[in-house]
Amino acid sequence: MEDFILLMHDDAATPPSAALWAAYIADLTGQGVFGGGSAMGEREVFRKQLAPGRPSPHLTGYIRVRAASLGDAARLLVGNPVYECGGTVEIRALPRD
Repeated sequence: MEDFILLMHDDAATPPSAALWAAYIADLTGQGVFGGGSAMGEREVFRKQLAPGRPSPHLTGYIRVRAASLGDAARLLVGNPVYECGGTVEIRALPRD
């Protein structure tokens, strides 16, 4: 199994409810693939030299999951409140140490 991060964007047609989030997290936990997650708050961008790049205004949260492949991680989007409400979820593989 590999680790993946699901990055939620704030572009859903309707804001997902807390009940949808609770059901989704319970489902992932029941499948044994949930590795944590959180909403993300204020942001600031830093760079040692030159002006920093702009932060993405769209990232609002993340969930870490375990799956056999990127395709399997994408199948875990079923029930994801942002995805189900028409929003964007970016999936990234997390490198192993």
